Amino acid sequence: MSTGLLYTLSVVEVVILVAVLGIYLLAVAQGLKAIVSTLSEVTFGARAVERQLKATPANLRGLNVGLTDAATVLPDLSDALDRRAGKRTD
Repeated sequence: MSTGLLYTLSVVEVVILVAVLGIYLLAVAQGLKAIVSTLSEVTFGARAVERQLKATPANLRGLNVGLTDAATVLPDLSDALDRRAGKRTD
């Protein structure tokens, strides 16, 4: 084989290699675009959950106050109901 033919075949092989790598690069770019889209949706959802959970500590404090009040009142109420029903005589 002549050197000119070998040079030409080498150049053709390099061009084919670059074309194939370019095609795979485009495929990877499409996959990354899909991942970015999914991650943006997940980020949006996580931020929405974070905003909703910001009120949780205040709500829990209010719930604790209500439960503490109930725990204070319920024993007396239970005793009063027992006395009224005749189960206890104090």
